[in-house]
Amino acid sequence: MSQPVPDVGPPAPGDDLDDLADVPAPAEADAPAGDPGAPRFRLAYVPGATPGKWASVWRERLPDVPLDLVQVESADVVAALAAGDADAAIGRLPVDKDVFSAIPLYEEASVVCFSRDHLLAALADDEAVAAADIAQDPVWVPGDDVLFAGRPVPGVVPADPDGNPLDRLPTTADVVATVAANVGVAVLPMSLARLHRRKDVTYRPLSDGPTAPVGLVWPIDRTTDLVEELIGIVRGRTVNSSRGRGAPSAGRAQDGASGDAPTAKTGRSGVKNQVKGGPGGAKSRSAAGRGGAKSGGRGAVPRGKGARPASNKKKKGKGR
Repeated sequence: MSQPVPDVGPPAPGDDLDDLADVPAPAEADAPAGDPGAPRFRLAYVPGATPGKWASVWRERLPDVPLDLVQVESADVVAALAAGDADAAIGRLPVDKDVFSAIPLYEEASVVCFSRDHLLAALADDEAVAAADIAQDPVWVPGDDVLFAGRPVPGVVPADPDGNPLDRLPTTADVVATVAANVGVAVLPMSLARLHRRKDVTYRPLSDGPTAPVGLVWPIDRTTDLVEELIGIVRGRTVNSSRGRGAPSAGRAQDGASGDAPTAKTGRSGVKNQVKGGPGGAKSRSAAGRGGAKSGGRGAVPRGKGARPASNKKKKGKGR
């Protein structure tokens, strides 16, 4: 039902999907075989999703746990998770919240795909199309559509010469091949337009079109340490703040707190990690600085070279 394929790197906020689509990826066969009895993690992902960057972080943090990337059709994600064929999935939202947990990752914009002979092809590459611009065009919706469930479809329904509505084409690939003949248009998530690109088909952003949300999905009753590790990776947590298998143990954390004071180099690294961790990092650093100055403890640093305590200055003044 599913087949492992190479990964191509995930879209992050601000990434250009056009650039990501051409990123080369390491073959899955390059992953270490390891002990057959050792744990593995299978991450499913739908066509158009690009989990490569997250996979790279996983392999850095958990080199002893092979990560298998498995592409499945959007409609098969639930079955793959329920059957245990995947531990988690990068899939289309929404999902059944009574059965699955989900973390939204990003929302994908929709585009209008059409033949290069279509009138819309005269628009600039970055010029958007509105739904009103395709109101008179036949709009082909594939059987594996991920945009229009419960939503109105712009344009008109494709029909035969007698005016009878035509059945939906089975797949997105079928739809793209059809619009290449300039017999209508299609509205797709941008990643799928890129995935099925052809030389005789182009696309433009649909300014008022629906979006396709993508998220990390896993069964509620199988929130394992490895799933927690993946959650931390997709949320951008550092190794020290991870709640999963790679998180520091309580014993190591306690030993670090009770050990010798950190060197200046270590201290700078700690501050940097705090700032990267989120808004709270900078606030905590400032509060610690104020506390140290007030207490006059070992953490307080004199402002100038050779500065003396305030009490010494006062005594010297009386002597004059």
